[in-house]
Amino acid sequence: MKTYMPVMLDCAGRACVVIGGGRVAERKVSELLACSALVTVISPEVTPVLRQHHEQGKLNWLPRSYAPGDLAGAFMAHAATNDPEVNRRIAEEAADRGILANVADRPEAGNFIHPSVLRRGRLIIAVSASGAGPLAARTIRRKLEQEFGTEYEAYLDCLYEIRKTVKEQVCDPAARQKLLKKAGGPDMLDSLRQDGFNHWSAEKIRQWIHDNQEE
Repeated sequence: MKTYMPVMLDCAGRACVVIGGGRVAERKVSELLACSALVTVISPEVTPVLRQHHEQGKLNWLPRSYAPGDLAGAFMAHAATNDPEVNRRIAEEAADRGILANVADRPEAGNFIHPSVLRRGRLIIAVSASGAGPLAARTIRRKLEQEFGTEYEAYLDCLYEIRKTVKEQVCDPAARQKLLKKAGGPDMLDSLRQDGFNHWSAEKIRQWIHDNQEE
């Protein structure tokens, strides 16, 4: 069994190639676009969603089959065609070029796999069954969706502003660490939820810092 290292990749502005134009490719592209990657799709045909993305200028579509050399300059490649032999050749080119590669029909042929992802703004929860069963990973992710609701997006935006203000305004390292620990603690979410996330203005954040420094 392969053991994978969980990582969060910065794909913003990086060239990512998706070869294939079906529903699987569509899911890969959706994640890449969410990360502001520079996406190129290579496939004779694509889904209506992918076509729309192309027409809106969100990705580059090359309406043809894969050809050797298509991965030149790429940061990441996704082999998502319905032809196992084509996917194998894509994986080989990626390996020769030393780039990241995901192979939809044979995960072990690439060097990374996609987890099932829950996004709540700044919060990203990735669930993987290490190739044992994507459906199982999606089921677990759906359970997590019930626990981590949409309020976590506002919570983390507010927490980000609190942490930024603490780092800017509190010079003493010990005092800063104490405040950051309290800001990230379990009671902060309840406090923010009770007060209303949007009510935590810059002035209220400064007051919270002042009050908690005096404790």
